Amino acid sequence: MLNQIVLVGRIAKGPEIKETDNGKKVASVLLAVPRSFKNQDGEYDTDFLPCTLWDGVATNVSEYCKTGDLVGIKGRVQSNIYEVDEKKRYDVEVIAEKVTFLSSKPKDENPNNEEAPKKHKKAD
Repeated sequence: MLNQIVLVGRIAKGPEIKETDNGKKVASVLLAVPRSFKNQDGEYDTDFLPCTLWDGVATNVSEYCKTGDLVGIKGRVQSNIYEVDEKKRYDVEVIAEKVTFLSSKPKDENPNNEEAPKKHKKAD
């Protein structure tokens, strides 16, 4: 049996990193993945998939990614069953095992929004 998923999409929300009681880091992102076919109105729909990232993957994504970045996620699908008002509810999420950064920050981008130092010409 196999439970594996590969997604390519943009981070629509997140990453939000937290630490569990036992010290593990966990982050969540909402990944926007456009469908490969058009709907009856001739437009491409987008699926928004919740993804959970653990430990090093969570740290790297929270450090290097922001909303709008294009990423590839390889992982597995996990379902959770719970009851609300005596009715069973099913919740599905992607547990990311590997994240590939597909869009990169421009070299001149400064994360602290400080003015970049000006380059001076060398005097001859």
